[in-house]
This record gives sequence, structure tokens and C-alpha cells, in this order.
Amino acid sequence: MADLTRLQQILGIRFKEPALLEQALIHSSYTHENPAAASTNNERMEFLGDAILGAVIAERLYHLIPGAAEGEMSKLRAALVSRNSLSQIAKRIGLDQYLYLGKGEEASGGRSKPSNLASVLEAVIAAIFLDSGWDAASDFVLRLFDTELKEAIDRGVETDYKSRLQNLILSRQPDVPVYRIIEASGPAHNRSFTAEVIVSDAILGRGSGKSKKTAESEAARSALEKLA
Repeated sequence: MADLTRLQQILGIRFKEPALLEQALIHSSYTHENPAAASTNNERMEFLGDAILGAVIAERLYHLIPGAAEGEMSKLRAALVSRNSLSQIAKRIGLDQYLYLGKGEEASGGRSKPSNLASVLEAVIAAIFLDSGWDAASDFVLRLFDTELKEAIDRGVETDYKSRLQNLILSRQPDVPVYRIIEASGPAHNRSFTAEVIVSDAILGRGSGKSKKTAESEAARSALEKLA
């Protein structure tokens, strides 16, 4: 079996029981072909890791977007923990290079299959939990998903607030909301924008953010609160 010292460095986790990490990397095809070398695979860990991942992401979304409805948070979580998202993250940190695969699975491109990559990431999350507890697993997930969380929240909230405002306005009158950036400040690497949303020449809301889209979203949220 492989030396997993380098992988532990990549993960930022030093395992008390490295055998747990090793098990998380074993695909069922490997155990079928090598029963003497590996008596178990990562399928049970995958099940546990999926539950841990979902709970960590749900808790983070709950605190990051306190005004979001259940349906909105569910959509964001589903996008974050989708097979495509997990497989991309797994490949980004090199888990594909550490998978134990049977010869047939290896020959069929198993090291690049999104299902295998997503599964091994979930299994690794479970291994961290079993080895070091909830806090370590949660910290690992949040560190790993930091960029994806920010992008998903910006994208989801922007679409939701602006579309909700437009639907509300159109249910009352034919004019649609118009957004304009009224202020941009700060250095190029850390800009801050302020936007207004206008309907029929009336300013309904104002908001700020690190991007123009986020500022517009915050303006739409302000308008929704005012109209409510």
C-alpha cells in the first residue's frame, strides 16, 4: 500500500490512525481483485461522509444567509455537494492519484470518473471525522469549499433577490427594476460597490458589496424588505 504522508500534508490533517485514510481510498473494485490486501472498501465511509458534508454545508449556509428561505438554501447546498462539484474538488487536491482501483476499473478510466472522485472525497471526510472528530471534519470541509461557498452564495442570492423583486414589481405594474452603480471605492484588489434599484424613477433600495452583482443583489433585498 502507498505511503500517505504526502497526502496528509495536502489535506492539512495528520492522522492518528492512517489506516482510516487508507481505507477511504479503496474502491470496491480493488477489494474484489485483492481480497488478501484489502478486506474492506470505502463505501461505508462514503455514506457517512455524505451526511457529514451535507450537515456542515447546511449549517454554514444557515449562518451566512440568514434571510434565505429553506428552498433557496436547499438549492445552494445541492449545487455545492453535487457529484460534479465534489469530483472537481477531489481532483484539485489530487485524490485521483491516490485511489486504489482494480485493474478493470483502472483500464476503464476509473481514476477520472466523477462518481469515483466524489465518493473518495466523501470517504476522506468520514475518515477525518472518525480519526479526529466533528470539529476537524467541519474545518476541513469549510477550508476545502471556501471558494465554492462564496461563489454559490453570490450566484444564488443574486439570482433569487433580483428575480423575486422583478416578479413582485411586474405583478403590480409594467415597469421593471433598473439597477445603477452609484459608488465604487477602495483599491483595485479590494473594491466596494454601492448600487441603487429604481422603478418608475423612484429609488426602492440601496445596497453594497464586493462586486457589482452583489451590490445589486443587496439593493434588491433592501427593496423587498421595504415593499414587504
